[in-house]
Amino acid sequence: MNRPRPKNRFALFFIATAIVGLALYPIFKFDVQLRDLLTLRMDVSASQAKTIVHVLQLVLLGILAYLVVRAFNALIFGLVFRFRRGFEAPTLVRNIFSIIAFTALFFLIFSVRFPEVNLGALFTTSAIFGVILGLALQDTLGNFFAGISLQADRPFQVGDVITVGVQMHTGVVEEITWRAVKIRTFQNHVVLISNSTAAKEPIEVCPRENLNARLVFFNTLYSDSPAKTIHVVREAVREADNVSQKITPIVRIRNLGENGVDYEVKYWLTDYAKYNDTDALVRQRIWYAFRRAKLNFAYPTRTLLIERRATSAMREGEESAIVERLSAVDIFAPLSSEETAMLAQAATSHVFAPGESVIRAGDPGSSMFVVHNGRVSVQVNENGRARTVATLSDGAFFGEMALFTGEPRTASIVAVEETEVLEIGHAAMKRVFDNNPDLVESLSHIIAERRQALAATDDLPGSNQDESAGILSSIKRFFGMK
Repeated sequence: MNRPRPKNRFALFFIATAIVGLALYPIFKFDVQLRDLLTLRMDVSASQAKTIVHVLQLVLLGILAYLVVRAFNALIFGLVFRFRRGFEAPTLVRNIFSIIAFTALFFLIFSVRFPEVNLGALFTTSAIFGVILGLALQDTLGNFFAGISLQADRPFQVGDVITVGVQMHTGVVEEITWRAVKIRTFQNHVVLISNSTAAKEPIEVCPRENLNARLVFFNTLYSDSPAKTIHVVREAVREADNVSQKITPIVRIRNLGENGVDYEVKYWLTDYAKYNDTDALVRQRIWYAFRRAKLNFAYPTRTLLIERRATSAMREGEESAIVERLSAVDIFAPLSSEETAMLAQAATSHVFAPGESVIRAGDPGSSMFVVHNGRVSVQVNENGRARTVATLSDGAFFGEMALFTGEPRTASIVAVEETEVLEIGHAAMKRVFDNNPDLVESLSHIIAERRQALAATDDLPGSNQDESAGILSSIKRFFGMK
């Protein structure tokens, strides 16, 4: 049902006031004549005729008082309250004001028209009736005073999304009356919750003008990169409609599940009343983002024997990529293709998350690393604080002195983004030297030139030029060669 427009309400108010005023004028103007007419025509006494006229005047004055109270209500709460406070007064407060003001005016009019009636005696004699009426209206009065309490505390307002009680009634608050709270559920059903019930039950409130958060869950296979997954989902969700641009969505790992990695994405809504549609849209965006990024949802799987062939082919492709990567590394230039393949077979692949340390300065080591995919930063300690002196990307290598001479790590290496590195250990390098001892001298020259270049830049702690002559003997000693 549509409410009347403000212009129509004003027109009806003025028409009703004019009709009541026109009716009151002849009744007060011809008061004596009406009494005489009633006495003659209805054969009543003069006192009875007076009472009838006064009752008629009381009724009309009561109607006029009601119209005046409505006018003051609209003036105070509809205009002044809104302009000075910036918000509209609650319906319950306006109703209480109207009831109290009308009751006071009515009793004032009653005492003026019927001064001979003792209102105090009337209330005293009706005490028993009041008790009976109070018991009969116990629930109604409970709702009324509970409604006053709700308006005083103001835990929610019209337009907020609330969930009430153990039955989990969830919807948008449409109206708060003296008797009940009216909410419209997301199935477009109207639920009336009595004020007394609302005052007793737990209420979850999602304010209309607040950024309320939601959680949507999803999962991926263990083979899918967490860093990539988090980035892809965050970018997909932040562009969805009704997702607030003020706070960046948060994607995080909830659990390492039986079939895959369980995630949750937390995002904030501009209009929480549309959370069902937004949740569905977010799930849709995640599905399409997964398809574009070649990510996979986890589901129960069983590994069959036939998959071993595919796995073998995959490993051959990975080894080929590693051989190609090591062939492009300067320090391994003297190696033959067979020797490079030997190192590639023994190399171990490690994946590091953004911000994770690959090696730390001062730690012992006997291996070197080649950046296969991603980027790492080289950090040195300066006055107790880490300072980045270089950034290495695909094909760069570090830690070669630990591999060839067993020296401790001279710098810390931290992954800038998700990075895959290839680790080449002491045992793999020793097998290469055992097959071709002449490589030691070639590699020692390359290592010496690299250390001299690093020392010249004065960016990384390293040996000076005088130390380069002892590298060959250090390599032979470390590998047990004569």
